[in-house]
Amino acid sequence: MLNHSSEANCEITFDAEGNCLVLALYDIQPGNPLTVSYGDPTNPTPLFAKYGFLPQDCSTIFCKAMHLEEQIQDLGYDFNELLFQTETGEIAPKVWDIFLYKLLQDNDPSAAETFYIACKINDEDTKSQYHNHYFAYTLDSLKSHVYTILSDVERLTMKAQTYDRGAHPRVPVIVAHNNLVRATFTMTAALLEQMG
Repeated sequence: MLNHSSEANCEITFDAEGNCLVLALYDIQPGNPLTVSYGDPTNPTPLFAKYGFLPQDCSTIFCKAMHLEEQIQDLGYDFNELLFQTETGEIAPKVWDIFLYKLLQDNDPSAAETFYIACKINDEDTKSQYHNHYFAYTLDSLKSHVYTILSDVERLTMKAQTYDRGAHPRVPVIVAHNNLVRATFTMTAALLEQMG
C-alpha cells in the first residue's frame, strides 16, 4: 500500500504491458512507509473530496474564490497559484490580482483592460500602480470574501456535527477540513484588519 505525502519517496509507472511499477526515488529505510502524492499538495480540498482524508502536511489552501472563476480564467491563473498560507494566513499575490481585476471590470472597464494586459505580460510596475491606487477597495473586497467564508465554514461545521456519525463516517474529516479553513481564514482576516 502506498500512502500520500506531498514529499513522495516513490513514483508509479506502467510498462508497455500495463504492469504497475513502483520505483523508489531514493533509499528508503526499512520500516518507513512508501509514499506517493495523491494530488496537488497546495490544496487539501480535492484530496479530501476524492480520497476522504485531510493531509497533515498541507501548507496552503485555495482562496475559495469560486465566484471569480471567470477572472481566474481570463488572467490565465491556476487554482494552485491562488493560495492562503495555513501557518500564517498570508495571501498569494495573484489572489489580490483577481479581486482587483473584478473590481476594475465592475467599475472601470478601461482600467480593467490595462490591468489585464499588465497581468498577462507580467508588467509588475503597472500592476503595482493599480494595486496601490485601488488598495482600499481591494482590501474591502478581500475582507468581505474572507468573512463570508468564515461564516459559511461555521454554519457548515455546525450542520455537519448534527449528522449521525454511524451513517456519515466522514463527518470528523469534514470537520477537520473546516477547522483548517477556519484557522487559516481567521489568520488571514487578522492580517487584512492590520492593513486597514
